[in-house]
Amino acid sequence: MVRWSKMKYKFLKQLVRRKRLTPGERMASRIGYMGAGFLIAAQWTIDPRLYILGFICVMIQTASRKQWNLVALNINGLFAWTKHLIG
Repeated sequence: MVRWSKMKYKFLKQLVRRKRLTPGERMASRIGYMGAGFLIAAQWTIDPRLYILGFICVMIQTASRKQWNLVALNINGLFAWTKHLIG
């Protein structure tokens, strides 16, 4: 019984890797959190400039993590609010 739990532990340990973030990734995460704050504030004020700033900040975080589907969504939101600001 003890042997089975050790094998299971070793297997599970291989699945999860601890990865320390680089200073650039940490900075991108902080910028992303700030962008999320801008997006929350923009919902209360409906100010296009806050939306644009928020999408840019969140896009920096998602690009640093190589989450390209979220980068595409942020580009879409950025484009829509830029068009709203200009129009």
